[in-house]
Amino acid sequence: MDITQRRRTAAPPRGGGRLAVVDGLRLCAALAVAMFHYTAINSVAFWGDRAPFGRLAHLTAYGWLGVELFFMISGFVISLSAWGRTAGGFARSRLIRLFPAYWAAVLLTAAVAVLVPTFGLPVNARQVVVNLTMLNEPLKVTSVDLSFWTLWAEARFYLLFGLLVWAGLSRGRVLWFGYAWLIGAVISVNSGMPVLVTVLQPAYAPYFVAGIGFFLIHRFGSDLRHWGLVGLAWALAIYSVGARVEHSARTEHRPLSVTVAMLIVTGFFLVLAVVAVGWTARIRWRWLTTAGLLTYPFYLLHQRVGGTLLQHFHFLPRYGALGAVVGVMLVVAWLSHRFLERPLAGYLHRRLAPGAVDVVRGARSGVLSGSGAAAVSGVAAVSGAGGHSEAVAIAAEEPAPGAVGAWANTVTQRTTSP
Repeated sequence: MDITQRRRTAAPPRGGGRLAVVDGLRLCAALAVAMFHYTAINSVAFWGDRAPFGRLAHLTAYGWLGVELFFMISGFVISLSAWGRTAGGFARSRLIRLFPAYWAAVLLTAAVAVLVPTFGLPVNARQVVVNLTMLNEPLKVTSVDLSFWTLWAEARFYLLFGLLVWAGLSRGRVLWFGYAWLIGAVISVNSGMPVLVTVLQPAYAPYFVAGIGFFLIHRFGSDLRHWGLVGLAWALAIYSVGARVEHSARTEHRPLSVTVAMLIVTGFFLVLAVVAVGWTARIRWRWLTTAGLLTYPFYLLHQRVGGTLLQHFHFLPRYGALGAVVGVMLVVAWLSHRFLERPLAGYLHRRLAPGAVDVVRGARSGVLSGSGAAAVSGVAAVSGAGGHSEAVAIAAEEPAPGAVGAWANTVTQRTTSP
């Protein structure tokens, strides 16, 4: 057995499998972000009123913190799903998971922006094409939907973690990767090197690393080194969120409580700690898995498409309109998943599977090698089980100068944008 095979087949000693509670947390995070956009930050554009929901808006004003929860969950489930994969397998799984739903969301959102241009900035063909590559953020091209900015943060995390997968995953390597990333992120703040800040993203690194730390606890059990990583990530996350809230209050005149924001983030850590130690392992409600599948398309579509719907639902009472739009967007997310994302993911899975080219050539010539036959049977198994592809199986893995500004500027500008 060579090194590649050992890396592929190595498995941690305990844990694994899909965690239904994590699926539910992902949906809660997406709904929190949606409520922030629908009732707090875009109230004039959607309702023609600066305070249409009164006290509710005081609560949903913190909904942008759902993005932080997303990043924590991502650190957890990417570590979980990457174990036992090669670097190539990890890259394929990320591509298959992200792009089908994203392509559908870009095209659908662009169509709504062109046909019903009542909310958001105008969209042009060049912008849409660049958005389809998911490289619009580094190229400074406006996103078709401003919620897409989080995908660039996720992509940078995948790049760093992919290098670790390439080197080979082990508990020690993952642990020290987490510590090194946090220390590097702190150093990058005053380094005067924008590239280093871009790669290490100090504003978000604590959340991704926290998820990695909770994964280690989930897989290998409680250990002072694991909890130390989580504790360091929590301390930096508290500093980061406090700096961003203060920056937002100064620049956007949106007074939020630093204490409340810190308590919310601390709550995220406590919830994931409960998951990591296995106290929620018996919760396996199937509807949570379905919720997890809908979260990604719902998040991608909720702001511009959902906001446009809100502008046309004023014939209903405000709370009725709000509930109706959330319900409609969940249905749209399911339709997108069922009829666009899943078929396209299945196609990509078949075409990008190792040996897929040899399988196609062998099929055309009427001859299949042993490895080619195995690949075909694997594809049949994937597509035959209710049409589920790998992308479905791992779906839970699913913006100032100065030191404070380096942590705050990127998130404040994006999470508070309409």
